[in-house]
Parts: sequence; C-alpha cells; structure tokens
Amino acid sequence: MRSPDVQQLGMFSYVSVEERVPSDHPIRKLRVLVDGILGELDDVLASRYAEGGRPSIPPERILRASLL
Repeated sequence: MRSPDVQQLGMFSYVSVEERVPSDHPIRKLRVLVDGILGELDDVLASRYAEGGRPSIPPERILRASLL
C-alpha cells in the first residue's frame, strides 16, 4: 500500500525549512524541477504498489531525499 507524499512541517523545530533556506538558493529551483518530475511519475509509482497491506514510505520521499 502506497502512502501519500505528505510533507510535515515544523515537527522538531519552530523555524520552518522555508525560513532557513534563502529564497535565491539553487536548491529551490531543483526542488521545483524534482517535484514536477515526481508528479509525472505518480501513475507509474502507484501501479507498482498493492491496494492493501501496510503503508509504505512514499517512493517520492525516498527519491527526493536521495537526490537532495
């Protein structure tokens, strides 16, 4: 079962990542690009997971973390 790719903000910190990363940092452009590509792969990724069972770590989150 594939879990949704929900991003939890501010779990361990009162300062968000958005406030820590400067607005002109190159990683912001990369993040937009990566999120767009992963959005296009949504149907492909969904077809690889069973309908039932334990929820998985979203593959988008794993791919995004390994890239960034």
